[in-house]
Amino acid sequence: MDWRDIPSLSALRAFEAAARLGSYSEAARALNVTHAAIAQHVRTLEEHFGQSLMTRAGRGVAPTEAGARLARDLSAGFGEIAGGVRALMQGRADRPVSVTTTPSFAEAWLMPRLAQFWSAHPEVPLSVSAEARMSDLRRDGYDLAIRYGRGEWPGLETMRLTDPGIVAVAAPQVAEQLGGAWPDTEAQGALKRLRGLRWLVDPQDAEFYAWLRAGGIDPDALEATRLETNPMVLAACRSGAGVSVQPRAVVESDLAEGRLVVLAEQADSPLAYHLVHLPGPMPPRVKTFVMWLRRSMAC
Repeated sequence: MDWRDIPSLSALRAFEAAARLGSYSEAARALNVTHAAIAQHVRTLEEHFGQSLMTRAGRGVAPTEAGARLARDLSAGFGEIAGGVRALMQGRADRPVSVTTTPSFAEAWLMPRLAQFWSAHPEVPLSVSAEARMSDLRRDGYDLAIRYGRGEWPGLETMRLTDPGIVAVAAPQVAEQLGGAWPDTEAQGALKRLRGLRWLVDPQDAEFYAWLRAGGIDPDALEATRLETNPMVLAACRSGAGVSVQPRAVVESDLAEGRLVVLAEQADSPLAYHLVHLPGPMPPRVKTFVMWLRRSMAC
């Protein structure tokens, strides 16, 4: 399509409204412009096509034969445009809110709370993907990502969801065997005290490796048992098999119910969970989920 051959869409829209309503004044009210603007658009089209498109008819106006043919085609075309826009908006409104996050956060924090969300917002469907890699939100079609790090993702908007607390945890019986005062709030000192223990890690656990590297520690220097998922790590840790490092948000329920205890904590870590999204306005359903998420994480 060569748009140079097509007159101004504003002029075409004005003409279609005047032909359909039979009045420049009614068309002006419908399009929220002046009577003079409608008349000028019609004159511009008549000059472009080199023929009369509109004629006087009593107190109003009526299209000529050529104008009637153009008005019919324009009505059909604008109807197609309006239908396409409505379909796109409706499809966007009806589809689930799509969220990608780490397996640790999904299984330890988000999944146990989904029932709470749907109890409060049964009209909002969710699609949750748990993966260690950082997805391209635009390419992969996600509305939101919940990711762990410093909050620095170029080209994306972020908001911090959790306090920057990192904890080394173990079962109560392991803490008793170690003795000493817990927790230790000095990360490097804590690692020296815990270095000889068996560490339980998920090879895909971005949280664990980010914490170690942020502290200048080589993960390979620790004796570690690698398990496939963080839920497996937590299950083994609860049984007394070793020590694990976790964001506090992931183990809050375990700490509150006594299944795990804190051996060391870095309260001033630069790392935290962040909500990440593309710049621009959010659809209403996405806003609903974001508001619930922020309220829930603030509790």
